[in-house]
Amino acid sequence: MELLLRMRCLVLAALLVAALFCSPLCAQPRHIAVLKKFPIGGSAPSGAQLKAPADLSSRIAQWRTVEMPFRRQGLTRREIKMVGKLVEAAREVESIYWRQSDPYALTLQAQLKGSHAARDQQILRYIFINGGHYDLLDGNRSFIGDEQAPAGRNFYPADSTREKIEDFVAAHPDLRPELYSRHTLVRGLGSELTGLPYRSAFRSQLMEAAKKLREAAGLSDDAAFATFLRARADALLNDDYSKSDLLWVDLKSPKVDVIFAPYLTYLDQLLGVKASFGAAILIRNQEESRKLEAFRQYVPEIQQALPLAEQDKPSKVGQWSDMEVVDSPYRTGDFLHGYQAVAASLPPLSTRPGASSTKYGTKKIFFKNFLDARVNQVILPLVHKMMDPSQAGLVSASGYFTFVTLHEISHDLGPSFARVDGKPVSIGESLGPICAAVEEAKADVTGMYAMRWLIEHDVLPKEREQEFYASYVAGMLRSSRFGTVEAHGRAQLMEFNYLLEKGAILPHAGTLSRGTARVVFALDFSKFPELIESLDRELLEIEVTGDRTRAEQWFARYGELPPSFQSSLESTKDIPVDIFPRFSWDVPVR
Repeated sequence: MELLLRMRCLVLAALLVAALFCSPLCAQPRHIAVLKKFPIGGSAPSGAQLKAPADLSSRIAQWRTVEMPFRRQGLTRREIKMVGKLVEAAREVESIYWRQSDPYALTLQAQLKGSHAARDQQILRYIFINGGHYDLLDGNRSFIGDEQAPAGRNFYPADSTREKIEDFVAAHPDLRPELYSRHTLVRGLGSELTGLPYRSAFRSQLMEAAKKLREAAGLSDDAAFATFLRARADALLNDDYSKSDLLWVDLKSPKVDVIFAPYLTYLDQLLGVKASFGAAILIRNQEESRKLEAFRQYVPEIQQALPLAEQDKPSKVGQWSDMEVVDSPYRTGDFLHGYQAVAASLPPLSTRPGASSTKYGTKKIFFKNFLDARVNQVILPLVHKMMDPSQAGLVSASGYFTFVTLHEISHDLGPSFARVDGKPVSIGESLGPICAAVEEAKADVTGMYAMRWLIEHDVLPKEREQEFYASYVAGMLRSSRFGTVEAHGRAQLMEFNYLLEKGAILPHAGTLSRGTARVVFALDFSKFPELIESLDRELLEIEVTGDRTRAEQWFARYGELPPSFQSSLESTKDIPVDIFPRFSWDVPVR
């Protein structure tokens, strides 16, 4: 019986692959469904017109365009040519991302591409910013329709629910690995489900990307980096990233580096396990990178000091992390659309436990050009309108960078896996879609716990403690404007509400320069240490127990935008929510 069932599943998988490669389902957008779904008038060549919100211009303005030029200083001709090959490879990642995120949007863009109408160009721009026609800042609702983004995007069949998939897996436990794999699309015929590997679903793009990575390797004078690029090219075609992850983490201060993988699972709000493709080219800032080395030696000691039961603390082995401060002159896929990451801790520890995470730790990357732009364009203008004037001056670029640094370090701290029924289980699998928000909150709060530890051990100066707390809250004010869809925004809104409820953040009346009343927030610094420890304990316990219900209830309790915050936001409409980069190279959508 088991053999027959397995044969049936194999036949189903073969049929699905054949169907997918004979139709545009996976590699191309689904044109007919889009034409029926959206009210399009006119013709694409002469200027199609879509219905769009009246405030589309102001929505676009919430993302401040910032130039991110490619600076060639310090690079040889071969290195510049190599970067060009990496850009060509990264463009293939962009193509894959749209097919994961919103295939419909590819058709919409094709229809509008030939239009000269200003409104159509605005729609194109906002689709590009969001990586689809769903508005990140409006709860992932379509800004040209009424529907909500599918929780599983294009990773799962359109009618999928978590319950349906879990019930199917319960009846077919042998299919669990392929259905819950980070690197498969779940597809179905009738009541059957199967996992379609990324290497098959995106074969043409991955083959071209692998070719370009190998060409880049041929131009590299860094033998270790060339070896990594070739290994990563192989990984794209076999879906096994462990070997190339080990090589990547082990690179020693490369002048040019690249993130090139399906790493992040934020896009999957159904099961929270499917990874979307992203790429970022990195040019190392040697001087700034050296400044971070001091933090790394204390990571094992901070781990042992966490408010977590002794048996739940991982060993000190495997907590080694390289830290790189870089400029990123080009991004695509999950690293480009929507929220702009100013740092990353990769490979992800909590969502992909494996050899590279447990044996060699992770690589911490800080995108200096993006961080500087965020501080100057968003954070500093924001705090002068939302924080008490007597404390707003405490916020600094250096203080915010320290918070971001400790946040990324803290992704490695805490439990490596959840204990469910006495067995180790992936934290991502046990917590499901809410894992991303829990992990981001854990990294924030553990980072601030680590800050206090570093002060107590004379690593950071005591006189800067208030600066660090104020800069942490400043980042919180920025991220909370993302609402409850994006993981970082959801996490920091929860943190803000918790500290507000406990009296560490205090709303009171203030006035703008023209006398307009608004709410501003003051900080009671004396309450921060105890509350940070308490919240850190809660989040660490959620991860170590894998208690999805507890996590969902906690975020439901602290997940609503408080009236005082909403009132304060009224004075910040002229301040962008985030930046959006413009590179020296274009990012084609195809």
